[in-house]
Amino acid sequence: MQTFSFNHLALAVKDVASSIAFYQAVFGLSEIENTASNSKTRWLSLGEGKELHLIPRPEAELKTHKAVHFAMALDDIASFIERLKSLNINFCDWPGTPNQYNIRKDGIKQLYFQDPNGYWIEVNDANAIA
Repeated sequence: MQTFSFNHLALAVKDVASSIAFYQAVFGLSEIENTASNSKTRWLSLGEGKELHLIPRPEAELKTHKAVHFAMALDDIASFIERLKSLNINFCDWPGTPNQYNIRKDGIKQLYFQDPNGYWIEVNDANAIA
């Protein structure tokens, strides 16, 4: 059987510029060249050769649900919470309690928030436990 690895996540967005600004402010992602086409799609590096592609779809109806999300891991969730607060970004735990995180059965802390298009993002401290 072939070996697969994660390459990129593509999201349809209403406004590419505001989405780029959001992901750079929240996660400090660097913009990289879109080597696939001359379209208005813009790419951000997630590190380790992984990418986030933001595809302009200003007229698209975007439906979201917290159960459909992507997750980013870090070491220190407390400092990340301070970053979210400084950016006036609301977050919640899995049940939806504002300004709270929850602790999973395996001891990992996690919180959820939405990007400007309504996509749900989980941030957890799995790197601290790894």
